[in-house]
Amino acid sequence: MQAWKDYQQQHEDRFLQELLELLRIPSVSARTEHKEDMKKCAEAVRKSLLNAGADKAEIFDTAGHPIVYGEKIIDPSKPTVLVYGHYDVQPADPLELWHSGPFEPVIKDGKIYARGSADDKGQFYMHVKALEIMIKTDSLPTNIKFCIEGEEEIGSPNLAKFVSSNTDLLKADVVLISDTAMISLDTPSVDIGVRGLSYIEVEVTAANRDLHSGVYGGAVANPITILAQMIASCHDANNHITIPGFYDDVVEATAEERKLMSNAPYNESAYKKDLGVEELWGEKGYTTNERTGIRPTIEVNGIWGGYTGEGAKTVLPSKAFAKISARLVPNQSSVTITEKLINYFKTIAPPGVTVKAEEHHGGEPYMTPLNSPGYIAAAKAIESSFGKKPIPVRGGGSIPICSLFEKELGIKIVFMGFGLDSDNLHSPNEKFELKNFYKGIETIPYFHKYFAEAK
Repeated sequence: MQAWKDYQQQHEDRFLQELLELLRIPSVSARTEHKEDMKKCAEAVRKSLLNAGADKAEIFDTAGHPIVYGEKIIDPSKPTVLVYGHYDVQPADPLELWHSGPFEPVIKDGKIYARGSADDKGQFYMHVKALEIMIKTDSLPTNIKFCIEGEEEIGSPNLAKFVSSNTDLLKADVVLISDTAMISLDTPSVDIGVRGLSYIEVEVTAANRDLHSGVYGGAVANPITILAQMIASCHDANNHITIPGFYDDVVEATAEERKLMSNAPYNESAYKKDLGVEELWGEKGYTTNERTGIRPTIEVNGIWGGYTGEGAKTVLPSKAFAKISARLVPNQSSVTITEKLINYFKTIAPPGVTVKAEEHHGGEPYMTPLNSPGYIAAAKAIESSFGKKPIPVRGGGSIPICSLFEKELGIKIVFMGFGLDSDNLHSPNEKFELKNFYKGIETIPYFHKYFAEAK
């Protein structure tokens, strides 16, 4: 639609400046010191929806951080699209590895460098601007609702209560999410699924206090050593997970799906060069794309204990800690896997130490049917703006709320992300390509057009 493109070109600079202002707010949901920043960001999102032309936009308080709801209803008889996103971001640590301030956005080489640029402020803001374009060009074909939360990065602990208490408010025909990646602008793709998540923390205790490593070393268990051994036991020589029952409920990808995934371009040398590694690591019998999409994994997200300050201190520590996450695939349950993880670490603990393990948060895996109206509309939208049919792929990340939306609202979820796997999500120097930001804004109106036609 030429009117969409003309309006976007006329206002692209403003669109970008508005996003940069949003990125300057340090909306880190995991840190209590950013509580006021979270409120400030929620208010900024609310105002952006109203400025874009929403009929109403309001902030709903929760036991944690606020949720922003907005809507534009043109005709109750027309289909309704519920856009989900999140305005909270990951902590920026380690700060010394950033090339520029994480909340001082910098545009360099056609990329926006800032925490939240791709995950997820830049991506949900594409929908805000797409709404403005369709309203200003009098071409909005669907009703649109927005649910932009502030706790996705900490597991969305209060979203379930909000959704279950507001099913009429959130009633829609499909949920549209841009919080995923595509292969590239040259090879567009659509995620047909995301993995689930089980996240635990383990604490191993030996002596009742830190000890002198010369006086007591060799006589008392070192909890760091024990914890390292326990973690190492989670994989065998083929990098297959050894926890009893871990794979019991895994639905194996079909040969047809694996063949479809193999159509995605993959350059192993470039992949390794980008990551700065000499060799890749993973479960034997699967390709890299399969390991990060169709297979479950276990990773250590952090491990600490003892003395880590400057200089040396010969100490035998009393405690050791680790944060451990598992990515899950259909038909695995986060509740079941969390229980297996906790039981495993408690069961294999040797005499001389005690183990405490507890859950942080979790979420279920989700798959989008290829024959659903939402997926078909997304594929047609991308083909219209990119000139190429997208490749269906499975994303390696997790969006814990997907199964919640389907359960409470009875509708399917469609993932239409415009980030890249190389955008340094959750890492220093997170970035979002300007081309991808603008291409997303260009593509989203096509989704509404084709979804309205399908319904």
